[in-house]
Amino acid sequence: MADFGLYEYQEEVVQRALRGENIIIWLPTGGGKTRAAVYVAKKHLENNPGAKVAVLVNKVHLVDQHYNKEFNPYLGRDYSLVSISGDCDQKDFFGSEVKNSDLVICTAQILENALTNQEEGKHVELSQFTLLIIDECHHTHKEGVYNKIMARYVAQKLKGERRLPQILGLTASPGTGGTKSIKGAVEHVLQICANLDSVIVSSKVYAHELKKKVPRPRKRFDIVDRRPQDPFGDHLKFMMQFIHDFMALGPDFPVREFGTQEYEADVVILEKKGKSSSYQYQRFEYCIKTYFGCCALHLRQYNDALLINDTVRMVDAFRVLESYYSTKSSTAMDGTDFFLLGLYQENEVELRKLSGDARFENPKMGKLQNTLLEQFDQGGNSRGILFSKTRKSICCLYDWVSNNPALQRAGIRAAILTGAGNGINYMTQNEQKDTIRNFRLGSLNLLISTSVAEEGLDIPECNLVVRYGLLTNEIAQQQASGRARASDSVYSVVAQAGGREVRRELLNECLEDLTGRAIGEVQRMEPREFQMKITDLQTEALLTRQLAEQLKIKKRSRFNAATVQLSCRGCFLPVALGNDIKVIENAHHVNINPDFERYYKTGGQPALKTFEDWEPGRVISCAACGRQWGMEIIYKKIAMLPILAIENFAMETPEGRKLAKKWKNVEFTVEEFNFSTYCHNKFPNMLD
Repeated sequence: MADFGLYEYQEEVVQRALRGENIIIWLPTGGGKTRAAVYVAKKHLENNPGAKVAVLVNKVHLVDQHYNKEFNPYLGRDYSLVSISGDCDQKDFFGSEVKNSDLVICTAQILENALTNQEEGKHVELSQFTLLIIDECHHTHKEGVYNKIMARYVAQKLKGERRLPQILGLTASPGTGGTKSIKGAVEHVLQICANLDSVIVSSKVYAHELKKKVPRPRKRFDIVDRRPQDPFGDHLKFMMQFIHDFMALGPDFPVREFGTQEYEADVVILEKKGKSSSYQYQRFEYCIKTYFGCCALHLRQYNDALLINDTVRMVDAFRVLESYYSTKSSTAMDGTDFFLLGLYQENEVELRKLSGDARFENPKMGKLQNTLLEQFDQGGNSRGILFSKTRKSICCLYDWVSNNPALQRAGIRAAILTGAGNGINYMTQNEQKDTIRNFRLGSLNLLISTSVAEEGLDIPECNLVVRYGLLTNEIAQQQASGRARASDSVYSVVAQAGGREVRRELLNECLEDLTGRAIGEVQRMEPREFQMKITDLQTEALLTRQLAEQLKIKKRSRFNAATVQLSCRGCFLPVALGNDIKVIENAHHVNINPDFERYYKTGGQPALKTFEDWEPGRVISCAACGRQWGMEIIYKKIAMLPILAIENFAMETPEGRKLAKKWKNVEFTVEEFNFSTYCHNKFPNMLD
């Protein structure tokens, strides 16, 4: 193995995989898990004629990283390799690519789609592969895509199927599953092993070498005192209380602290509160908005502003409100709307004035500036990642860094890195790749990122990681810490004295230790006892999934689609019925009613490529209030159809108002889109 460059601890952990066993390699971030997996793949291909390997990742940018930095340099000369992600054309012929390749690197969702797609040239079976390498395999749980793939594997195994691939999982942080007891942590680790049908291995003999090769960053807490006065935040809370007094909720609805995630949950409950009265509006029974539903929309904006005020600058929080209310004067629909709009307009001048008063600025910003300058002001080639929770907060932080004279003099060249998507604060997959490439090359030296950069991003020169305004679990903490890989690197937690962030970080350190102890207990189990436990857990999980699927089917047919009204979640104007919605390829939910176009207006075109059967059209939003609903697509070059995101709508059902984040959670059946029927109805004369 010497010519391959493996350290002795890497050689130690791959031994059982080389014997054909299913294993999970547990090594810290920076410990070379991927290099060990490349070696296993190489030996597997050498020793098994006709072998076929799939490398699964959970983030798009890891496809190229693994291909370019690891697998292709070591295997590309002797074997046929292909990398496939959602923005490349090969995914449309995944089955053919697998057939013609020795090793495929792809996002797990692409493999899952191919397992369910029965079309020739696209479909694959697990039995076509002889080795599955699963990166960041601690995500193999619950409804995650890794677990969907492995659930098929386990079901086939329990039926006696022998033509199944070997499994090689890679993780730095299995976690404790949310438990704080050793018993619960052991059960969680066993469940991960059962889901992956694998044992978990780590370095024992050469643990001392591992510790030397993978030094941990120097962790520090950069603590600031609580803001002594916050007149801007106090004024927002006064306005929120004024709205609560207006609603007259009574003692049955106690109010939790404004400006918290807990209060956000209360707002959702308010939004769901039932009808007050109604009248007929075209095809719909229009529910006159209760004080609750309308007020909830405005209270959410104020709560968001408070959260931003606590995280970044006062002016950032004010801009959020200013942007929201800039459209309200033209979209207000009833007395409650006008009352709430008037409340903001009466206080706008005072809020603007308070947000610009530097005496009361967020002290965490000054501490963050000092933390960055300490690393970047020394010259050299410093690179860092600044993690924050939301897309809004990282956009505000980017604006602050870009316009901060001291940070610019220090030579900080920053960019945003967020998850892929279609909204204004999302990035395309190509934008993600370009940003990471520029960071790796050094033309950028600071990434301001959400959790998308926590896992797998391999930048050896990164010497600063800052966690700012984050409350996460021990897995995310370990992953983020592992991004600081340079010698003498720093892991900084910028937080308020006595705040929840510090308490959570300290708890996560205890949970990290608990994870190690739990893994040790699992590794010490007798093989027979371990296998019996794994089989029991797999059988239980299979039965649980079958029952859950039955309940999902029952839930999806709870209401007749024709009895469900879809109302804009921004203004509650009814705009569609449930039976107007059809689903294309089990993925795209479209409204096929030709009258629907009267309810929306179109905007710009999202940055999406053209796909096999459809191409993106324009962004669509509510004509009444401006809330974004989704986008138009041109399907098979003929049908212009609006795709809707259900999170932007409220569902008025026979049992009251319902909300859903995903279409899979709606409680009525959505029928498959029939292109022939659509064309016949749309162009009856042309088809006669």
